Amino acid sequence: MSENGTTPRKPLVALLSGAGISTDSGIPDYRGPDGLWRRDPAAEKLATYDFYMADPEIRRRSWQMRANSPTLRAQPNAAHHAVVELERSGTPVRVITQNVDGLHQLAGLPARKVLELHGTARAVTCTRCKVPSSMEDALARVAAGEEDPPCLECGGILKSATVMFGERLDPVVLGEAMAIAKACEVFIAVGTSLQVQPAASLAGIAAEHGARLVVVNAEPTPYDDAADEVVRERIGRALPALLKRLATGETWSQAQGA
Repeated sequence: MSENGTTPRKPLVALLSGAGISTDSGIPDYRGPDGLWRRDPAAEKLATYDFYMADPEIRRRSWQMRANSPTLRAQPNAAHHAVVELERSGTPVRVITQNVDGLHQLAGLPARKVLELHGTARAVTCTRCKVPSSMEDALARVAAGEEDPPCLECGGILKSATVMFGERLDPVVLGEAMAIAKACEVFIAVGTSLQVQPAASLAGIAAEHGARLVVVNAEPTPYDDAADEVVRERIGRALPALLKRLATGETWSQAQGA
């Protein structure tokens, strides 16, 4: 409570999450030292729209990759739960995520407070008629012997409801993310290399509009020099501690005094 007896207003906190926040849930990242794209550069073809649409073999391999992926079996970890605890403390929170795993929502964060920049791996969509359907149902068809299951509505090619390489981000979702970056007072980039545009530019937009920028990532990022704070500790330990400080007003007090 402030000197005049009123409760201090809590800042709007925006959190940009990347693959690093989900590694403790057993989901490997893509561009880290042991990331998928570094270990197997050819795997990028499985997530590239033009290759996927043109080559049935790529699609068959993609469906097998989805079936074997730990993403849909993963559970939220301490970092995801810490974000939910911050939101439940009364702090306005918006999550902008580059992840497609849905773990922020599974941890209990309201879906309306999560912007999925790259879509979701928990659904599929038809590339022809655009009808969405369940990834679980599609994978059941794969397990039953359909190597490249077509759309049940029109026979078109099904794909994960994620943004593949070569596809544009949803302009509405991106616009909402930019608006949040401009409006927030604290912007935390966690578990992201901040190398993939336009998502990475959100950190710069937030800083330019006066937000306190915090980068939590194991590896250096292009925005470290613009950050007010850089944290190199393990995310599962560092983020809960950081968000606890935010919930109690410590970090916000630092930002006001900066």
